[in-house]
Amino acid sequence: MKKIVYVFLAGVLLSACSSKPKEAEASADELTGEIQLSGAFALYPMAVKWTEEFKKIHPNVRFDVSGGGAGKGMTDALAGVVDIGMVSRELHAEEVAKGALGFATVKDAVIPTINAENPDLESLLKIGLKKDVAKKLWNEELKTWGEVVGTSSKTPVHVFTRSDACGAAETFAAWFDVKQENLVAAAIFGDPGIADAVRKDKVGIGYNNISYAYDQNSKKPFEGLAIIPLDVNENGQIDPEEDFYQTSDELIAAINDGRFPSPPARDLYLVTKGRPTKPEVIEFLKYVLSDGQQFAEETGYIGLSADKLAQNLQKLQ
Repeated sequence: MKKIVYVFLAGVLLSACSSKPKEAEASADELTGEIQLSGAFALYPMAVKWTEEFKKIHPNVRFDVSGGGAGKGMTDALAGVVDIGMVSRELHAEEVAKGALGFATVKDAVIPTINAENPDLESLLKIGLKKDVAKKLWNEELKTWGEVVGTSSKTPVHVFTRSDACGAAETFAAWFDVKQENLVAAAIFGDPGIADAVRKDKVGIGYNNISYAYDQNSKKPFEGLAIIPLDVNENGQIDPEEDFYQTSDELIAAINDGRFPSPPARDLYLVTKGRPTKPEVIEFLKYVLSDGQQFAEETGYIGLSADKLAQNLQKLQ
């Protein structure tokens, strides 16, 4: 009987000893660490969604995500203050020369927003916004809504732009062939700031990224905001093929099939200084460029093509 007990105990001890290396191996393989991201408000909601979903797979990876504009994201990434910068525009040559490596992740657009109670809203929805009118609005050449819509209305126009260096302003300005520094208007910080300013001002006009103009639950513009359609063919009216702003789903479909122009549609980037070396950063970027794409549409963005995703994944090799 004693022999049987001794044999049994020995087996238990051997089993316990053999399991320890496996437990240690599993622990060593588990992804850990912290990833810091900063930058574009345009990419902030999408980045937060990606971090939440990534943590379900790798719970020991911590994230710190902050907004502040594309300029801040690029500066922080190049300075090594963060692991990843969020940039809502194309990378500049001088940034690439300093080591910026951009990964296109999703696509969205910048759209003109006005107060939903604007007295000239009905006329604006019929004629839309032409490039030359936008250029004059953001250069203080048009002082009343009557000048904008071609009526005798003396209702003043209050124009807002971004105070921070950002991809939204750069991309919107590029639509009518100027630069962010050429936009003359009341300067407001951040995407949420512009939306809030327009909501509070019945004669205000600004521009916002899709996720700050549309409620992603209802898919309709946020309460207090209305979207001015772009007169893409410049014929002075919004034709049926230009009328796709009732919901974010309709707008996203128009961006996808090219009815909405680029700019102000554009790719959004995650940027690192050189090829990343931290395992957690590499795995997170791989996730964003693969499984993470499934969350793009529900968050208000457009996923990228398989070819473009493959090209960006190649940068991690």
